[in-house]
Amino acid sequence: MELIHKYFPGLENNQYAQFEQIGNLYREWNEKINVISRKDINNLYLHHILHSLVIAKFIKFKDGTEVLDLGTGGGFPAVPLAILFPNVKFTAVDGTKKKIIVVNEVIEAAGIGNLTALQVRAEEHRKKQYEFVVTRAVAKIKKLKEWTAHLIDPENQRNALPNGIIALKGGRIKDETFELSKRDYYETHPLVKFINEPYYDEKYILYLQR
Repeated sequence: MELIHKYFPGLENNQYAQFEQIGNLYREWNEKINVISRKDINNLYLHHILHSLVIAKFIKFKDGTEVLDLGTGGGFPAVPLAILFPNVKFTAVDGTKKKIIVVNEVIEAAGIGNLTALQVRAEEHRKKQYEFVVTRAVAKIKKLKEWTAHLIDPENQRNALPNGIIALKGGRIKDETFELSKRDYYETHPLVKFINEPYYDEKYILYLQR
C-alpha cells in the first residue's frame, strides 16, 4: 500500500480502502486458485497492482470512456484501473473460466461497480466497441491488432489520445514494433519514466493508434 500512496497521492479514502481490500482478496483467492504465481504473491502491489496503474500515468481516461481489458487473467490491469477511474466503464474478458470467477468475486467483494468481467475470447466478443483496449503480457502487438480490429471504435473520440491499444510490455519491444505496418502510428515509453522502481527496468507501454 505504501507504493499506492507514493505514486498516487490524493485519492479518496474509499479508493485506498479498496486497494487494500483487493490485496487481501487476491491473497485469499491465491490459496484456492493459482491466480498469481505463488512465488510472486508477496510482490502483489509492486508487480501487479502498481504495474497495472502505470497506464494511468500515460493517459487520464475521461469520465464515460469505455475500456476493454483483453486477456485480463486475474483482473490486471482492469481491477486496479477501475478503482482509480470510478467514472470510466471497464470490461474485462478472458477465456479461462476460473480466472473470471475470481475477478467477479473480487469485483463484488470490493464493491467495484464500474467493471464487468466476461468469459469470452477477444475474437468472439462482438457485443460492442470500446475506445481503448488495454492488455498486460497477452500477445505480440501485431496479433493484438488483428484480434481487436472489430473492438475499437474508430469514431467516438473523447480523450487526449486517439482510440487504440495500450499494452504493457517487457523485453525486446523493437522486435514487436518491427512487425507493424509503416502506416501504423505507435509510441513506446519506458515505465521507469513514470514509476521509479528497479522492477520496471526493461518494461514498457506500447500505444498503437486505431
